[in-house]
Formats: sequence, C-alpha cells, structure tokens
Amino acid sequence: MSSLDQIFTATSAYSLAGVAAIGFIAATGANTLLPKNARWQDKSTFIWLAFDAMIHFSFEGSFLYLSTFGRSVNTSTGPFAELWKEYTRADARWGTSDPTVVSLELLTVLGAGPMCCYILNQIIKNDSARHYWIVVLSTAELYGGWMTFCPEWLTGSPSLDTSNPLYLWVYLVFMNVIWVAIPLWLMWDSYGHIAGSLRQVQASARAKKN
Repeated sequence: MSSLDQIFTATSAYSLAGVAAIGFIAATGANTLLPKNARWQDKSTFIWLAFDAMIHFSFEGSFLYLSTFGRSVNTSTGPFAELWKEYTRADARWGTSDPTVVSLELLTVLGAGPMCCYILNQIIKNDSARHYWIVVLSTAELYGGWMTFCPEWLTGSPSLDTSNPLYLWVYLVFMNVIWVAIPLWLMWDSYGHIAGSLRQVQASARAKKN
C-alpha cells in the first residue's frame, strides 16, 4: 500500500491550492459584480464560469504552451510543467503532447475561455441572451470531456493510472466529473428560461388571435 507521501505530494498540495484560490477569486467576483438580490442560480453560474475561464486560461493555457511547436510537458521545466507532470501520473497522454488532447485544448483555451468571459459580461448586464450561449458552451464542454476519455476507454485505458486514490478519485474522477455535472445543470436551467420565454410568446400570440 502506498505511503502518504507517495499519494499526496507537495506538488499535489500546490496544484489543489491553486484550484481553490481560483474558486475563491470567482466567488469574490460574483459578490462584487452582481447585485445583492441576484438569483442564486445566476450567482452560481457566474462563479462557475469565472472559475472555468481562469482554469482554461491559466492551467490549460499553460498546457497548450508546453505541448505545441515541438514542446511537451515531460521535457519542460517550471512550475506549470511540474503541475502537469503531476497530472500525467494519472493520465500519461498529457505528458506526450497527445494530438487528440492538444486538439481539444486548442478549442477549450481559444474557444471556451473567451466564451465564458462573454457570458459573464452578459450575466452582469442581465442579458437574457446568455442562456443561448450557456447551452452552446455547455454542449462544447460535454463533448470535450467525452472525446478526452472515450478514445482511451475504447483502447483499454492504457494511459490511465487508477492505482493511486488521489489520481483516481481527485484527478480523474472529481476534476473531470464537475465538467459534466455542472454543464448539465446549466443546460437544464437555461432550457427552462428559453422554453418558458418561447411559451409566453406563443401564448401571447394565441391570445391576440382570439
């Protein structure tokens, strides 16, 4: 059985502390930029999207830098390289510039990140059009998660290490499931707004005809 220092390293602590710090900044942003009477759903959405954007730009942006133009995480040095080397212990593909992973991260960093910021601005302005873009973003996040792991599962998961509980339950399960569960909730919430608005328009049109 692995000793504690093998399961939870200093790099693990720094990495998770960085994630927690980003979450704190996102929550502070919601409390600062949104009105006090904002719906809890809108505050929760703001926190998630701010967290999502910062993760995409900082953590995943660094991965993209370290994995393009002949570079790879495994051959790089520096704080972010060490962070990603820690994650490669759970999923080795992230250390070798796997083309599928890098392709998905290009869309994530250059597409999903800016879209998060755009939706955040719409939330601040209380623009109902945000619900359409939330559905678009959430669909992309779900597709990205599926394409990250489905090819690996279909080939017997040769790159995944599930022997360490930290790698399995925190890195592989928790840090990926939240990008499934929360987008699904966001889609459900936005669907309610979009469908409700369309039904109101439809009902008004019928009332005018009568």
